[in-house]
Amino acid sequence: MKYTPLGRSGLQVSRLCLGTMNFGVHTDKKETFRILDAALDAGINFFDTANNYGFAISKFGITEEFLGEWFAQGGGRRERVVLSTKVHEDMHNPMDGPNSARGLSLYKIRRHLEASLRRLGTDHVEIYFMHHIDRRTTWDELWGAFEPLVTQGKVDYIGSSNFAGWHIAQAQASATQRHFMGIICEQTKYNLNCRLPELEVLPSAKSHGIGVVPWSPLDGGLLGRNALRAEAHSRTANLAGAIERNRSRLQAFGALCRDLGEHEDDVALAWLLANPAISAPIIGPRTMAQLEHSLRAIEITLSSETMNRIDLIFPGPGGEAPEAYAW
Repeated sequence: MKYTPLGRSGLQVSRLCLGTMNFGVHTDKKETFRILDAALDAGINFFDTANNYGFAISKFGITEEFLGEWFAQGGGRRERVVLSTKVHEDMHNPMDGPNSARGLSLYKIRRHLEASLRRLGTDHVEIYFMHHIDRRTTWDELWGAFEPLVTQGKVDYIGSSNFAGWHIAQAQASATQRHFMGIICEQTKYNLNCRLPELEVLPSAKSHGIGVVPWSPLDGGLLGRNALRAEAHSRTANLAGAIERNRSRLQAFGALCRDLGEHEDDVALAWLLANPAISAPIIGPRTMAQLEHSLRAIEITLSSETMNRIDLIFPGPGGEAPEAYAW
């Protein structure tokens, strides 16, 4: 495994981040534990979760609970993991009353962190993410909520997710005024088929020394090795509409990958890893086989010729703003 500093922090994380959204939903506890152990053995030290994972089956928090039970087995599991979780979503807890809605109030951040720590069976998390921007809450309130958590040792670093470039700039300006580090990493949807973050999110993150951790690096399976071979009963069959809209591009990409002797998902991850703005794409395996496949991406080096061919198949927005659309 290879490692990199997360943004401008001194925190070293693996070049692949283990996403856990499938655990407890599509992956049972036994297989979840096998995957977690295998990821750790492979050198992946960056594990990402969220308090609302389990929402797909209305069991909010089940993924954090699985992780907590895995940590409880000991063997240095918790000590070896850079753990992140998130806050913002509605946990459908009647005790929250009118404050259960999506958002980032100080009240909610404090309560939801304590609940996450109980489920995870730990006294702290290394990274606490704002799962989405909350335009209603001021940065004075947000940093007023997060700073004490860092001071108390319950949180080491703060991250953002689904922020626009100007949100990142606004957050960091406010943090600087308070002599606070602010955000160290941004989770954004970024992949070959979704390159809009190249306009402003990636440049803003780079300017502020913030690591970028892409979610959905395979666009929900569209860039996976089995997308064009999906059978009607498979999970990938849910992508039927997207596959038809992108069929010619996926066919061209498949041909390129065959020329390289590699699988589509591995090349899609390697393309992200080749970008110096990217710290660690989030892989979200449902099975042990999917985890093992993802590890191959670390070893792939794409030539400039291959990168140019990929750009022709999946063209980006034309560079950074404003040059992408103006002189």
